[in-house]
Amino acid sequence: MRLFDNGTPELAAQGEGVLAHDPAGDDPMGAFRCDRPVEVLALLRQLRDSGHPVALSSPNGVAMSATLWTLDPDRERLTLDVERNEPQLPALVDSNEVSATAYLDAVKLQFDLHGLLLVRSERATALQAALPRRLYRFQRRNAYRVRTLDRTSPTAQMRHPSIPDMLIALRVVDVSIGGCALQLPTDIPPLPLGTLVHGVQFALDGETHFEAALRLQHVSSVGNSTTVLHLGCEMQAIEPDALRALQRYIDHTQKRRRLLSLD
Repeated sequence: MRLFDNGTPELAAQGEGVLAHDPAGDDPMGAFRCDRPVEVLALLRQLRDSGHPVALSSPNGVAMSATLWTLDPDRERLTLDVERNEPQLPALVDSNEVSATAYLDAVKLQFDLHGLLLVRSERATALQAALPRRLYRFQRRNAYRVRTLDRTSPTAQMRHPSIPDMLIALRVVDVSIGGCALQLPTDIPPLPLGTLVHGVQFALDGETHFEAALRLQHVSSVGNSTTVLHLGCEMQAIEPDALRALQRYIDHTQKRRRLLSLD
């Protein structure tokens, strides 16, 4: 990726051309893939018009927020508006892999960014990138949420974000393709809202192990309990193979719970 600073951002026009189709090979997340050019552009236009934040992240732990500013299908480029003084910006530009995650109502969108270019002027700071040839659509967690099975002792292991020397393993209460709820005993120091924790190791059963980043979205108490809290988290930076394993776990758990309800 290159750094470009010419004093005046060359912001893309909102053209209406057609993005070239990129045939997909074997893709373990094919059921969630959207690679029809017209549909990809329609979803990106919805995201641009909504003004919803786009979470940008890289495998080396860099994470920041942006908004989709303009689309230029003729030149196959998009532009993201970013904060000028964002401390993570230089490291993100230097990364070779950047993924973007955003939400449109009940749908989670995820796509990769390539050819990232940083453009500055006195009035604005922007990131330009190639239009994605494909993106992935996932239903938000209320559509595919399943409660885990106690007998498998599902856990999420991580280092406490405020105390890096503290390794904690929290029980996974429920999970979906886009998030999870974790059980936090009150004898463990609380995690600040909005915290992004990288390198969380999930072990949902004997076969489902994967790594993801978690952003803490909300905290709630469990009934009248004063000793247990539930942490609502969004999953980020999860690899396609891990997503496939997670979907398989969700499907299996749904079937298992239906069988248990018949007993």
